[in-house]
Amino acid sequence: MKRKIKYTGEPVGAKVISDFLPKQEDLVLKEKRSKVTLTLTEKSLKFFKDKARKHGASYQAMIRRLIDYYVVNQL
Repeated sequence: MKRKIKYTGEPVGAKVISDFLPKQEDLVLKEKRSKVTLTLTEKSLKFFKDKARKHGASYQAMIRRLIDYYVVNQL
Protein backbone atom coordinates (compact mmCIF):
# COMPACT_ATOMS: atom_id res chain seq x y z
CA MET A 1 0.00 0.00 0.00
CA LYS A 2 2.15 2.81 -1.28
CA ARG A 3 -0.64 5.22 -2.13
CA LYS A 4 -2.42 7.01 0.69
CA ILE A 5 -6.19 7.04 0.85
CA LYS A 6 -7.76 10.48 0.47
CA TYR A 7 -10.99 10.89 2.42
CA THR A 8 -13.66 13.34 1.30
CA GLY A 9 -16.52 14.95 3.17
CA GLU A 10 -19.11 12.51 1.78
CA PRO A 11 -21.75 11.13 4.15
CA VAL A 12 -20.96 7.68 5.52
CA GLY A 13 -24.51 6.37 5.70
CA ALA A 14 -23.99 4.49 8.97
CA LYS A 15 -26.86 3.58 11.25
CA VAL A 16 -27.16 2.23 14.77
CA ILE A 17 -28.10 -1.45 14.99
CA SER A 18 -29.82 -2.72 18.10
CA ASP A 19 -28.22 -5.55 20.03
CA PHE A 20 -28.90 -8.59 17.85
CA LEU A 21 -26.46 -11.08 19.30
CA PRO A 22 -27.83 -13.92 21.43
CA LYS A 23 -27.07 -14.15 25.14
CA GLN A 24 -23.94 -16.10 26.01
CA GLU A 25 -25.93 -18.78 27.82
CA ASP A 26 -27.98 -19.31 24.64
CA LEU A 27 -24.79 -20.22 22.77
CA VAL A 28 -24.01 -23.18 25.00
CA LEU A 29 -25.60 -26.33 23.67
CA LYS A 30 -26.14 -28.61 26.63
CA GLU A 31 -28.48 -31.31 25.49
CA LYS A 32 -28.52 -34.66 27.17
CA ARG A 33 -26.73 -37.21 25.02
CA SER A 34 -26.92 -40.97 24.83
CA LYS A 35 -24.13 -43.10 23.50
CA VAL A 36 -25.02 -45.52 20.69
CA THR A 37 -23.15 -47.87 18.43
CA LEU A 38 -23.79 -47.26 14.76
CA THR A 39 -22.46 -49.36 11.91
CA LEU A 40 -21.93 -47.41 8.69
CA THR A 41 -20.81 -48.50 5.26
CA GLU A 42 -17.19 -47.74 4.47
CA LYS A 43 -18.36 -45.36 1.73
CA SER A 44 -20.52 -43.33 4.17
CA LEU A 45 -17.82 -43.21 6.82
CA LYS A 46 -15.20 -42.10 4.29
CA PHE A 47 -17.55 -39.36 3.06
CA PHE A 48 -18.06 -37.93 6.56
CA LYS A 49 -14.39 -38.21 7.49
CA ASP A 50 -13.32 -36.46 4.27
CA LYS A 51 -15.83 -33.63 4.71
CA ALA A 52 -14.93 -33.25 8.39
CA ARG A 53 -11.22 -33.05 7.57
CA LYS A 54 -11.92 -30.46 4.85
CA HIS A 55 -13.86 -28.24 7.28
CA GLY A 56 -11.75 -28.92 10.38
CA ALA A 57 -14.64 -30.57 12.21
CA SER A 58 -15.43 -33.86 13.89
CA TYR A 59 -17.08 -36.45 11.67
CA GLN A 60 -19.05 -37.74 14.65
CA ALA A 61 -20.39 -34.25 15.34
CA MET A 62 -21.35 -33.90 11.68
CA ILE A 63 -23.32 -37.16 11.77
CA ARG A 64 -24.97 -36.11 15.05
CA ARG A 65 -25.99 -32.72 13.59
CA LEU A 66 -27.32 -34.38 10.45
CA ILE A 67 -29.54 -36.68 12.51
CA ASP A 68 -30.65 -33.77 14.73
CA TYR A 69 -31.49 -31.73 11.64
CA TYR A 70 -33.52 -34.60 10.24
CA VAL A 71 -35.46 -35.02 13.50
CA VAL A 72 -36.26 -31.30 13.80
CA ASN A 73 -37.58 -31.22 10.23
CA GLN A 74 -39.80 -34.25 10.83
CA LEU A 75 -41.62 -32.66 13.77
